Amino acid sequence: MIGMLLDGSIIGQLRERGLADRWVLPADLMRSYERNRIYAPDPYQLSIEPLRPATFVAGSKFGEPLSSQLRTMIALHEDARIVLLPIELHFEGTRAVLRAALLDPRSAEARWVGTIKSDSSTNTAAFAMTQVAHRLVNLFVAP
Repeated sequence: MIGMLLDGSIIGQLRERGLADRWVLPADLMRSYERNRIYAPDPYQLSIEPLRPATFVAGSKFGEPLSSQLRTMIALHEDARIVLLPIELHFEGTRAVLRAALLDPRSAEARWVGTIKSDSSTNTAAFAMTQVAHRLVNLFVAP
């Protein structure tokens, strides 16, 4: 549920800036998966365990099976090159904390890894997700 709330918040931020059509969104990934179940990985069941340690930083390489999973996903979307992947979402009190990465599946390398936090004064998960999504999209697109 929280993951879907985060996805929706990020999509909302991209739409507000007129950029949603330039990204391959979760619904598009799921449609590709449904049409190609034998070939494509489930985008919600990726092998992201190697990305979880704090030692996984920009410039780090990631191996199999994640590199093959991501290469297959981008192959199904013509212009896709880089993957924005949420690694972990948790709450510290009322503050949402998202760890995410920009991954290049062709080189199996992290281009960026970072942590985005909502304000500590948020009182609902929905508001915290909106703040995190806003701050995440701000890293890549001017407000």
